[in-house]
Amino acid sequence: MTSGGPGLDRRRMLAGLGIAGLGSTALAGCATPAGRGPGRMAAATPYDPVPPLAPVRAHADRLFDITVCLRPFRAAGPRLDTEMLGDTLVAHNYGHGGSGWSLSWGSGTIAVAKAMARSPREVAVIGCGALGLTSAILAQRAGAAVTIYARDLLPQARSARATGAWTPDSRIALTKDAGPQFGALWETMARTSFKTYRQYLGLPGTPVEWIDHYNVFDSDPRAEGEGDTALDTLGFAHYADRIVDLTPAPERLPPGATPFDAPYVSRGSTLMFNVADYGHTLMSDFFAAGGRFQRAEFHSPADLTALKEKVVINCPGYGARALWNDDSLTPVRGQIGWLIPQPELTYGVFYRDVNVLPRRDGIVVQALEGGDVKGFGDSNETPDRAESERAVAAIAELYGRRFRTRSQTSDYSIGAHRRPP
Repeated sequence: MTSGGPGLDRRRMLAGLGIAGLGSTALAGCATPAGRGPGRMAAATPYDPVPPLAPVRAHADRLFDITVCLRPFRAAGPRLDTEMLGDTLVAHNYGHGGSGWSLSWGSGTIAVAKAMARSPREVAVIGCGALGLTSAILAQRAGAAVTIYARDLLPQARSARATGAWTPDSRIALTKDAGPQFGALWETMARTSFKTYRQYLGLPGTPVEWIDHYNVFDSDPRAEGEGDTALDTLGFAHYADRIVDLTPAPERLPPGATPFDAPYVSRGSTLMFNVADYGHTLMSDFFAAGGRFQRAEFHSPADLTALKEKVVINCPGYGARALWNDDSLTPVRGQIGWLIPQPELTYGVFYRDVNVLPRRDGIVVQALEGGDVKGFGDSNETPDRAESERAVAAIAELYGRRFRTRSQTSDYSIGAHRRPP
């Protein structure tokens, strides 16, 4: 049950640059504010000033961990139906691809509403990852006493290995399988989740925060971008154009406006989940409301009928493939290299198909070459250190040759940079 990885994929990075003339195929399904098309940032000024940016200390010997997650992808989108097992009602909530954390509150709201239709006093939740925890809390808020049954608590669950970026349509479905009605359902889930995350901003530990994210290209990405969709041989569905009002439009920055010595740079703002702090907050909320956890393993759906609770919300993530013999679930492998945290690093960056996020529990470094199909069908959870070292080397090149500190220049800007009042 994973999410957020690979975070902001290469297609989104190219779209985020927002250069006039980018081909429509390169921007299909990408987030562009209503009424402002891909060319809306052709005029590079005025723009908000760029604050001082600390460099990433990108050295392979600072890699203190490498983790691998398996995103549970379903071509038709998440499973959110119900079924009866004897006298037990099961509400399913799994199969969110790379969007589990991002859609968790919206998806959980749907599953809990179906579960609470029988007005149960007690509810069982299967799984203690992103979907399990949020569903459990929502069921508590609906008035039920909740027990989570799982083999692992969140720190050991696959969800803990997610990238932690707001990516609500990352490998969420295939266009041909999701059907024309799924877009509206997805939008409801995304908006509900986004609104709920507002409640976690500013809390101790910074479980959720806004960050700036810079996309840096050494050469004109227009030619690259138009060929980028060729990497998507499966036809992943993209719905971000439905929620462009939720996040600021990315802005094209002129050369010299940032410390990045590159001709093509854009800046956007995105939500980031510090999964360690956020997960700890969710666990604390669950137990503070009287929630219970029982370590358990289930080997067939029939095992659920032995539970004392007769209403079950089923959130096993990728584990559903074995538990429910659900061959519609496909693993999508994602790997993160973790650099030692830098408190002074407050922004993310994308360069040479590598994405960096400044989480508090470590700096995420993730290789994104191959686009959305990277890792598709790969269930290997063994870390590949060479992959992470290559990604770190790419970022080291950016900061070694293409980054200027304040001591090297008095001001990033080459002209007026304030927005008009």
